[in-house]
Amino acid sequence: MRWVHVVRRHGRRAEGGATSTMQAWVVDEPGPLRRHPLVRAELSLPEPGPGDVLIRVRACGVCRTDLHLVTGDLPRHRHRVVPGHEVVGEVALLGEGAHRFALGDRVGVAWLRTTCGACRWCRSGRENLCAASRYTGWDADGGYAEWTVVPEAYAYRVPASFSDVDAAPLLCAGIIGYRSLRRAQLPPGGRLGIYGFGASAHLTAQVAVAQGAEVHVLTRGEGARALAAELGAASVGGPYDAPPVPLDAAILFAPVGELVPVALEALASGGTLALAGIHLTDIPALDYQRHLFGERSVRSVTSNTRQDGVEFLLLAERLRLRVTTTPVPLGEADRALMDLEAGRVHGAAVLVPDHSR
Repeated sequence: MRWVHVVRRHGRRAEGGATSTMQAWVVDEPGPLRRHPLVRAELSLPEPGPGDVLIRVRACGVCRTDLHLVTGDLPRHRHRVVPGHEVVGEVALLGEGAHRFALGDRVGVAWLRTTCGACRWCRSGRENLCAASRYTGWDADGGYAEWTVVPEAYAYRVPASFSDVDAAPLLCAGIIGYRSLRRAQLPPGGRLGIYGFGASAHLTAQVAVAQGAEVHVLTRGEGARALAAELGAASVGGPYDAPPVPLDAAILFAPVGELVPVALEALASGGTLALAGIHLTDIPALDYQRHLFGERSVRSVTSNTRQDGVEFLLLAERLRLRVTTTPVPLGEADRALMDLEAGRVHGAAVLVPDHSR
């Protein structure tokens, strides 16, 4: 069956190739990966509503937030949701009133999906704090599928210099890393500590080095340490090691609360620790003198604004960031999450369409 849909207001037609159903992964009952909470499903092809665009998915990054959703670290917002919020794809259909993009345009879909636009946070440029905010792959179906829908106002133009696979991690790992770097208040030429070195950290480190920072990476895994050194880290060590010098700022990417006092103790006076993740295990008790005295600060990072995304994508293109990826067929999304949980992913895992379809 050929799928044909006419958008009457604009008189534009998108047709061809697509069946009325699609292959996707859904979160059935969140829990440990050994229980297989992520299951394959055949779903009806989504239809764009007013102001939406339908996207044929070309690539979707596998983010640690997806892992937290699937395993139940984050509360379930929607039953059998399709995860995935680092989506690169082609606009295949315009919903009524949609006009930002043309059919065939390449666009990106990120974590932040909608905000109210009227609260004090939205009006002050802090829409990431909007209480009515909704998220791709949590509140609405995301990119672990052949097709997805997104409000056009929250989609991004993808820099042409990046392939589909390399562009995908930029849309969350990159954007959140960029916001985390800003939240860490690193002074010009300062010393930055990075705890954990996965998809987000390997992009953030490149931005910091390009801006003149001295970057010290503290992470598990020989592969991650080798990549950090290759990308310009001044030193590389284990997550519980002390860096060779006091740090002016640090970013904790690993979702391990035990590392908070470790990172705080590594800060020089006046230093700031930014917590980059949406989920963190329990933080041990802090000793005021060892961990906080000397005006050391802890700052959380909550989602991002669309302006963060626009700024970072321009910066990524200007700096020609090197994106380290591991492509995985869509049909093996469950394996990709297992590899991510076990620390076996080199750089960022990215789902790509199955060759059989």
